[in-house]
Amino acid sequence: MTEAEQQALQLAQASQKQALDYLRRILLAPVYDVAVESDVTLLGKLSARLGNQIYLKREDQQPVHSFKLRGAYNKLSNLTEAQCIHGVIAASAGNHAQGLALAANKLGIKATIVMPITTPEIKVDNVRRFGAEVRLVGKSFNEAQAASLQFAQQENKTIIPPFDDVDVIAGQGTVAKELLQQQPKTDVVFVPVGGGGLLAGMAVYLKQLQPNIKVIGVEAEDSACLKAAMAAGQPTDLDQVGLFADGVAVKRIGHHTFELIKQYCDDVITVNTDEICAAIKDIFEHTRVIAEPAGALSLAGLQKYCQTSKGDESLVAILSGANMNFHTLRYISERCELGEQKEAVLAVTIPEQKGSFRKFCHSLQGRVITEFNYRHAVNSPKSNDAHVFVGVRVTDSEDRQTLIHSLEQQHYQVNDLTDNELAKLHVRYMIGGQNPAATQERIFRFQFPEYPGALEKFLDTLGERWDISLFHYRNHGAAFGQVLAGFGVDNDDTIDFFNHLKDLAYQWQEETDNQAYQAFLA
Repeated sequence: MTEAEQQALQLAQASQKQALDYLRRILLAPVYDVAVESDVTLLGKLSARLGNQIYLKREDQQPVHSFKLRGAYNKLSNLTEAQCIHGVIAASAGNHAQGLALAANKLGIKATIVMPITTPEIKVDNVRRFGAEVRLVGKSFNEAQAASLQFAQQENKTIIPPFDDVDVIAGQGTVAKELLQQQPKTDVVFVPVGGGGLLAGMAVYLKQLQPNIKVIGVEAEDSACLKAAMAAGQPTDLDQVGLFADGVAVKRIGHHTFELIKQYCDDVITVNTDEICAAIKDIFEHTRVIAEPAGALSLAGLQKYCQTSKGDESLVAILSGANMNFHTLRYISERCELGEQKEAVLAVTIPEQKGSFRKFCHSLQGRVITEFNYRHAVNSPKSNDAHVFVGVRVTDSEDRQTLIHSLEQQHYQVNDLTDNELAKLHVRYMIGGQNPAATQERIFRFQFPEYPGALEKFLDTLGERWDISLFHYRNHGAAFGQVLAGFGVDNDDTIDFFNHLKDLAYQWQEETDNQAYQAFLA
């Protein structure tokens, strides 16, 4: 045997030993001291629609409405007395905090949770209700995490990681143990991915006992740290993460979790915000449960998989949590029809003359109009034309294309804005005519953590050097705020302006060339 063959054999043996160790840990995890065996629910209507048997593994039924309780309790159960004597600590803005608080309460261990000041009050109250001390520090998870490390060192507390830990991974793996007992003939399992603890734990268990089951991780498009790690061959930091699916808003996949996922996960699917919103609606219509965005992630991935799959398979999505901030529902209800591809958002140019609105409505041939926005642009160089922003109900993406083709056949100029984020977030709420001033306007979209005074802080940070020619901010109850702003920037100031943007420490992107802006606001 060559040296290379010996090394390969040693690696294979080490991998097998590690897998068996995880299998033992999962089978012996005492999670049912606090957790319940969650149901597997058949989604009948969705199954008929997608041509597969669709099931949900209902982790919303846990006492903290999330699977996180499993890993937290298993970790605490394996601590020594010395590790518990001064208490435990973690940084979390969500489900890990609640799971750890309840687990610590059950075991009589003092728990401290460091949470950003942006954390919704309902989550803070729940953590306190479970008996943990809450310390509100910083405006982001990273600031809270840095503070928790400092507190742990100063007060000799034991840190409980949210995902990248052997005992936490094993605790989450108990979801797979139940699933095999409840639904042994499963073909594909879809698992949401943040830091990777749930996917790693489930994948290593399933592949030891039922290697024919496909395990697919599902990530939010704007927080795809696993996809980035797969491309790089190792965990790597994302430049930024989206905040809508805050339960999976992780910049870097865990080291332990990534090693397991590389070996045992078959594929990774990414989904966008609209697809997540559509999945939340589907879950509600079947179960009357309002899943949080991260909780509905796996069903969104399952539905995407069905678009190209062979059909007639048994598919299971893990509903990982249901700790929804109620005010976020307004945003979700607006976006879910787009996610289901049941609404077309169009910019249509029509003649600026009497009767043109009525004629355009007739051209839709009885379709339901969900939105119709217009303002006469008096100073427009094309004063004979009018731009309307219209939402129209359609049955699917193919029907949307049929509608667009029909309008073009009737000599309307049509721009499809259905997938245009600027149009959906801002333009549809602020159509008011174009800017007649001859300024060198540049348009930017900003995102920042939402908390009392966040908009004022944003404006203070932005400063007063550049004239603001356009501004739109909308608070829809989510954990993040969205601002669209226009600035008059002379060519001589361009470099200084972009250097200032980089120093702001906010997420931003330029939208000056966006067709929605150009059609309605430029």
